[in-house]
Amino acid sequence: MEIRVDILNLGGYIVYKKIEIKMPVLIKLSYLKPNPWNPNVVQKPELDLLELSIIKSGFCFPLVVIKVDDKCYMIVDGFHRHLIAKKLKMEFVPVVILDDPIDELMNATIRFNRARGTHQIDRMSNIVAELINKGCSGYDIAKNLGMDSDEVLRLKQNSGIASIFETSSFSPAWEPSNE
Repeated sequence: MEIRVDILNLGGYIVYKKIEIKMPVLIKLSYLKPNPWNPNVVQKPELDLLELSIIKSGFCFPLVVIKVDDKCYMIVDGFHRHLIAKKLKMEFVPVVILDDPIDELMNATIRFNRARGTHQIDRMSNIVAELINKGCSGYDIAKNLGMDSDEVLRLKQNSGIASIFETSSFSPAWEPSNE
């Protein structure tokens, strides 16, 4: 008799030096959806290589997701692995489920991608603007996304949204004259 389930909870947590580390679980591929903020782009040769890697070596890196509801999980990291899993008609994929606030999830997406991919500048600018609108400082954005302050400034400037500079301090040379 074949047993069908939607989620195989083989994971959970392990504790290392008093820190809980999340472990992967298997979730139905059909329950996964991409996030709207991912700026990562993978070219066809690299996507083909990712497919070959999964076929030859297995699904070595779980997707990172957040639970939207019992039958919907948004992908924080692993969109291209998700595409390959769909192409290979996999029924289940390994995932790690996060439960962090949205700004930390956006940070996580960028950290994962910066470690191995390239980004579209406009999408990165929009993410920086959104993080600032959510109350993150330029310093926090730089620290959390592995950027320096100049890169954050360039992305803020590229966004074209003047309001994201409201809390910035400028030299007196920027003050309008009273003459």
